[in-house]
Amino acid sequence: MDPRLLLLVEDDAAFARTLARSFERRGYLVLSAASADEVKLLLQEHRPGYAVMDLKLAGNTSGLNCIQMLHEHNPQALIVVLTGYASIATAVEAVKLGACHYLAKPSNTDDIEAAFGRIAGDTEVELTQQTSSIKTVEWEHIHETLAESGFNISEAARRLGMHRRTLARKLEKRQVK
Repeated sequence: MDPRLLLLVEDDAAFARTLARSFERRGYLVLSAASADEVKLLLQEHRPGYAVMDLKLAGNTSGLNCIQMLHEHNPQALIVVLTGYASIATAVEAVKLGACHYLAKPSNTDDIEAAFGRIAGDTEVELTQQTSSIKTVEWEHIHETLAESGFNISEAARRLGMHRRTLARKLEKRQVK
């Protein structure tokens, strides 16, 4: 196992290229994949020690499957989830499946590399007294339902009792590029 071998799972080709170049400049050997099938193929021949996983991949597939696959392949791998669809529900699931950290986009190489170094929890993290807004609670509920339905928008909309287009519009408004 090459200790500086990094698996980058990102379906946005331009962002993946930029991130890969940045990690290569820092001394990592980067393997790129845009889907769970590509991850499966790469894991047959490689054992990465690091991974950056996008949560939502093309075709409404979930990066959570990739986290589980990599963690089963190499339990010592440091996996950071990077997503424009951050929610408490998916953060918890990602950590349960083996991710060491969870970052919302936009994040850069410095943020990701720092996350690789923050494996242990921090008991000194500041607790806030602020309650969640109704919009935040709604977003968390939507995202939890999306995760439960495997990021299938039609199924999530049915479970939420709303029209598919309404859900798609809400997701577009909250999307972080």
